[in-house]
Amino acid sequence: MRELVTVQVGGFANFIGSHFWNFQDELLGLAADPESDPVYKNQMQHLNMDTLYRSGETEQGVLTYTPRLLSIDSQGSLGCVSSRGGLYNSEAYSSASTSVATWKGSVSTHISEPRKKNVFLQSLYEEEQSNGIDNAQNDNQRKFRDQDIVESLERDVEHWTDFSKVHYHPQSLYELSGLWVDTQQTNNYGIGKEIFCEGLRGEEISERLRFFVEECDHIQGFQFVVDDSGCFSALAADFLEVVADEYSNTPVLLYTVRGSGSHTTSISRQQTISRSIYDAVSFSRLSSFCKVIVPIGLPSLSKRASPFKFLVFIVTFYNVSLLSIVGEGQASSFLCIKDEKPYHSSSIYAAALHSMSLPFRMEPPEPAVDLFHVSGGLDVNGIVQILAGQARQNMVAILDVAMPAPPIDGEMVEQSLLEHLQPLTPEVSSDAEDPQAVESMTVHGALGSGGRQVSVSEVTKSVNANYEHAPIRPKFCHLSVAFCPLPIPLPFPKIFGNHVGQHGEILSRPIAGSSRGSLDVHSIPMAARLRSSNAVLPFLENRLGNLRRFALRQGAPGTELVRSWGFGKDELEDMEETLSKMVSTLDDRAQISSDSD
Repeated sequence: MRELVTVQVGGFANFIGSHFWNFQDELLGLAADPESDPVYKNQMQHLNMDTLYRSGETEQGVLTYTPRLLSIDSQGSLGCVSSRGGLYNSEAYSSASTSVATWKGSVSTHISEPRKKNVFLQSLYEEEQSNGIDNAQNDNQRKFRDQDIVESLERDVEHWTDFSKVHYHPQSLYELSGLWVDTQQTNNYGIGKEIFCEGLRGEEISERLRFFVEECDHIQGFQFVVDDSGCFSALAADFLEVVADEYSNTPVLLYTVRGSGSHTTSISRQQTISRSIYDAVSFSRLSSFCKVIVPIGLPSLSKRASPFKFLVFIVTFYNVSLLSIVGEGQASSFLCIKDEKPYHSSSIYAAALHSMSLPFRMEPPEPAVDLFHVSGGLDVNGIVQILAGQARQNMVAILDVAMPAPPIDGEMVEQSLLEHLQPLTPEVSSDAEDPQAVESMTVHGALGSGGRQVSVSEVTKSVNANYEHAPIRPKFCHLSVAFCPLPIPLPFPKIFGNHVGQHGEILSRPIAGSSRGSLDVHSIPMAARLRSSNAVLPFLENRLGNLRRFALRQGAPGTELVRSWGFGKDELEDMEETLSKMVSTLDDRAQISSDSD
């Protein structure tokens, strides 16, 4: 057993997590459904879902199978879903006494009306009540209801629980009491500085994590998904420091995430400075407590401002340097994403995280068995060693995705697969040439011409051909391949363009309509990649430069701001040193200068 514990901190992180766990739930359901495509049942024999899930039992003796997850979010972020989950006896986790021993006066109780379940959550409840009874009449009713569900979710999603089809353990969902959703400030790091330590919060959160860790036989690592905005970055940094002390031998793979709304242009110089310092402080502190950090979250994922190919330029605004990202990209022709909806944008990042997590649960092949369903399994420590354990030891990775992945056979393939992989990490260089780069790529559910499923060996051969024909080849690339595509669950948003077919094949002629969802697209082939490359230098240099310019330089305009956040000069200089080492690790010019000295 190689268990993986997942921790989600913040609103957008939990939106991503909701999609991520929907993918896992869909895989489990399809594997158990005798009428589904046999590829899912066959695939699940080679993927150990116990890596991500835990088995349990309610007080009534009902067996449960729930994510090995700790989710942290603001009070009120769960919508109509109880923080105790829906599987276990709620009375055991509630019924707090309303009497106060030291108060002799009268007590009045004010209870707000419970939030009404949306159409999707109502349908889940009805399905559970029906105990799986199915017939032709129910099928006809379900088709009508499914259309209503899809349209309702497109209109009405407010919370990440609104589209979650997964049952959670009572220890999984932690609401930060007193910290409400509408009181978050995007660029104020100080408001989250003390949240973890207030009262018993830190111990309560740590105890919940301990619950999941202590029942593991052999934990392989932690997968953290953390909001890099508002108070959550500061809280996560304090929590990660505790994790690093208590589980020093357990590697942490950290994804820092941002929704498109976090990239809005600042109105004033003060807000711009605040955002710039926040970015530097947040990244520096989070990176101090993990083995690999992966920044993800683009300013835009939509057609009109596709960020998949980057043109970086400097804009002077009140003597403040900003990085702007514009351009056109291939992936924009396949996706129709509404940036203003976290429900939409989070689905892309969740799909990429699902792909990158597949190797962590691949069963090792038996001797003399053809690798038909999976190949290239590795654990968290393995990917840490690939990305950060090489001679250069760079811990900042770029996440790329091709969604859906292009067909991998035919003459055009030899030069197209790598070109379809586009970065989800912001502020990276599109024309960096780095012969010292190292990569870990996952391809699953690949299709060939005509929509046929492609074997693992064919994928391996094609990817190797891609690298042989690439202008600049990485120093090393680990490839993981799975036969199973990404299943599209019912609550997945309508983000596919009219050139995407039912199984994710790229159509030569468009289908009528502007966007397609789960009722039209049932699965897609995926390719995702983590790479350690000097292409991330603009991201790092921007944070280092802003920290020096706005917080450390004599007379810097952000001096009072960082002091109000609780940071002294020594702490800021430590952050500067951390970022400077990251830059010099990747900057060949700095290394040449150092050698000459």
